[in-house]
Amino acid sequence: MIQDGLWFISIIVIVAALLTVFFRMIKQPPIIAYLLSGVLVGPLFFDLVGTSYSNIIQTFAHIGVVFLLFIVGLSLDLRLLKEVGRVSGLAGIIEIILTSSVAFLIGIGLGFSNTVALYLGVALAFSSTVVVVKTLSDKKELDTLHGRIALGILIVEDFIAALVLMAVPLLNESGGMGLLVKELGMAISLIILIFLFSSIVLSKLLNYLARSQETLFLFGIAWVLVIALIFNSLGFSLEIGALIAGMSLASSRYNLEIGNKIKPLRDFFMVLFFVFFGSQLTEMVSLDLIKNAIAFSVFIVIGKPIIVMTVLRFFGYKKKTNFLAGASLAQVSEFSLILSMVGYNLGYLTKEMLSLVVLIAIITIALSSYSIYHSSSIFSRISKILGNFEKEDKRKKEKISNYDVVVFGYHRVGYKILEKIKKMKLSFVVIDYNPKTIISLDKQGIKNIFGDASDKEFLEEIKLHDAKLIVSTVSNHESNIIIREVLKENKSKATFIVTTDQPRNAMELYEKGVDYVLIPHHLGGEHAAEMIENFGLIRSKYKEAGKKHLRELEKGKNKSKYI
Repeated sequence: MIQDGLWFISIIVIVAALLTVFFRMIKQPPIIAYLLSGVLVGPLFFDLVGTSYSNIIQTFAHIGVVFLLFIVGLSLDLRLLKEVGRVSGLAGIIEIILTSSVAFLIGIGLGFSNTVALYLGVALAFSSTVVVVKTLSDKKELDTLHGRIALGILIVEDFIAALVLMAVPLLNESGGMGLLVKELGMAISLIILIFLFSSIVLSKLLNYLARSQETLFLFGIAWVLVIALIFNSLGFSLEIGALIAGMSLASSRYNLEIGNKIKPLRDFFMVLFFVFFGSQLTEMVSLDLIKNAIAFSVFIVIGKPIIVMTVLRFFGYKKKTNFLAGASLAQVSEFSLILSMVGYNLGYLTKEMLSLVVLIAIITIALSSYSIYHSSSIFSRISKILGNFEKEDKRKKEKISNYDVVVFGYHRVGYKILEKIKKMKLSFVVIDYNPKTIISLDKQGIKNIFGDASDKEFLEEIKLHDAKLIVSTVSNHESNIIIREVLKENKSKATFIVTTDQPRNAMELYEKGVDYVLIPHHLGGEHAAEMIENFGLIRSKYKEAGKKHLRELEKGKNKSKYI
């Protein structure tokens, strides 16, 4: 029996590995490969998941969910709610309400009962943190304005999803509102006790455990399993227990260390979790199931971004920022699958509804992966029809001919460049597409223009080519190419300095005629080499330089916040 089980797990891992390699070649996230692996080993094809094996893989799937939610909890420090900002906070809440409401109405229109439609509406309201973070990270766009907004919305979604996971099992209890309040009170009391124990006892214990990496690793596993089992024994779900276990350690200085050590374990079990979900397609996919999946998927891929764009419009962001942020969130989440599994176990959803959610996950994650990778080129093709997703800028645009220097982007290194320009007594103006940055610049009395560097019509309107020196601290390659094209078309003699993170992009920019390209990590290496040459082995000089650097960082942090 043990040998048969090993063969079964081995086959699953081999199939998943082969599909993952293939999907990596076509730039698809591995989640789809895992889900399709489950479909292949399930009843629809090779039917390797028998009754006994189904129990094994379901157990492994639960372990994967426990580790996933534990690591999600480790990143959900309550202090993050203050950091994500008003925009991401409100946008996330409004987006969830509108998305779940529309999905509910779609479910009603497709003939589902109110309970099923409501459950599907809530489950489909969340976007995938794993897919979005991985894809934006690959594109080097996590630190862009739209990337930070999308990430902020995802953080808010994760918090709300945690609350939903806690509430759903309680709603299944019979005994009326009194029992529900009692159960909720018990859950809150337990959570408070866990957080108190963590802050008073674990904070000191972890200082001792951290001396041994193996001990810290084993403690992390033991902590999440104990808390998950305690919640399960009291009638709550393993999932919410795992999430609370992670959140109780989120403010610890060792949260990253614990998370990084458990991630490989999580990744292995999560493969089996998604395979298990794929194997839940137990019957041939009917035409009605495909129609329903397509209806929900169209809404998630097209309707959900429109909701996000509409919400962000009222905060004053440009249409490109709104589009890129919305396109990043056009898929369902791992939480959608987890909530569906909880709903199935509690009797809210049928096997067919579970299959429906799996199909929606495959379709939306696949389509959104391509849409995120090619979001800029898609925007350039449809930007003319997106005018309604951008507030009209009623401020009078100044002409660049009034200034010697134009700086695109105030965050990052922009504020540092301005300090030198001020000392040189040159006239300058800052161009930025972040409304909060513009407000901050107005308060500081710094001349600015609200606009998007990638908008060719905008660059022509302000007569960018009349400037003498143009500095772009925006690392977006396409934006810098567009600025260069405008300057070339108007035969500008301005000196053009740009920023990029990629050496290959720097080579292309030089070929296009850019005068100088800033590559931050190259400059950092050169600066470090100069310090070593000047300071040698004298530690006090490095300490003095470090203190000066810290003061500059604190000053820059206060000036360059934009979410």
